[in-house]
Amino acid sequence: MEWLDQLRIGSVERTLAGLDSLARRSRRGAEMPGHLLTGIEGEEAAYFYLRRKGYTIVARRWSSGTSPGDIDLIAWQGPMLCIVEVKTRSAHNIVPAEAAVDSQKRQILRRLARQYVRQLPHGTAPQVRFDVISVYLVPEQKREFLHLENAFGWNERRQDWE
Repeated sequence: MEWLDQLRIGSVERTLAGLDSLARRSRRGAEMPGHLLTGIEGEEAAYFYLRRKGYTIVARRWSSGTSPGDIDLIAWQGPMLCIVEVKTRSAHNIVPAEAAVDSQKRQILRRLARQYVRQLPHGTAPQVRFDVISVYLVPEQKREFLHLENAFGWNERRQDWE
């Protein structure tokens, strides 16, 4: 990615962070629980992380409208469609953030991914990969990202984290 694109992405990220800070100070969002605000901040950080890596983000918090759940980020990495689940933590615990993507969550993501692929305009379904990004927003520390590409597959035969 060209340096000008990197500069532009960084500028947009800083602008959004400033606007988020202003919104918090004006108490807009005070009605939202802290863990949800942390999750939203983590999804935003993961969005810019993927953009810097050259991904094309096509959807954020996508839901089918007919099934429960949502997909945090949907992106293309070349010809590969990436379904991305973001897990955010404000501290390093004994259990890593990505461990929260249990078999039930993986099933929801698979179902939603099938629905998303079905509504694509192409006649042939693209290759799909399921990624998990753990974002650590520890106060007074630099943001940390752990990107697990192809974290799980279309079925549970593969031993995932459990």
